[in-house]
Amino acid sequence: MSLRQLHLLGSPVLRQRAHEVAGVDDGVRALVADLFETMRAANGVGLASNQIGVARRVAIVSVQDQGEHVLVNPVILETDGRQVGEEGCLSIPEIFADVDRAERVVVEALDESGARRRIEASGMLARAIQHEIDHLDGILFLDRVGPLKRRRLLADWKKSRKGEDGYLKDVVPEDSAKLG
Repeated sequence: MSLRQLHLLGSPVLRQRAHEVAGVDDGVRALVADLFETMRAANGVGLASNQIGVARRVAIVSVQDQGEHVLVNPVILETDGRQVGEEGCLSIPEIFADVDRAERVVVEALDESGARRRIEASGMLARAIQHEIDHLDGILFLDRVGPLKRRRLLADWKKSRKGEDGYLKDVVPEDSAKLG
């Protein structure tokens, strides 16, 4: 397991559709472990592999009291209802917007052992799953807001990045950051 750098808005890999995984092997399991370690250190609730520069259809979500889920080659089979809620993204730090999503989803994916799983989710877990699958399709939450709101959020993002170069961000665990 190792902490990975996060790819930030502007990194081309975030706009790529991730490639299907042929089979779950030790490499995929190591990727899943790195995703969990990086997500936890960054204090997130989900992470897709392209957010760490790997264009493979692997994502994870961890919503309090709703368990941790590994999603390899996820496919949304059903959606139902609507919910609007605030979203942010580890790849676009400090930028938040209300996003309209399905209230309930049924997803089929492989888990870290290669077993096919069906996940029925609602509320925050459904939102997180949809957000991460969007990442695997090269879609960011900014693409799900209106054009005026998107322009304002992008202007806020550019202002927050003033003087910073590149599209990579080191992840520093919160406990370490507090010590140093």
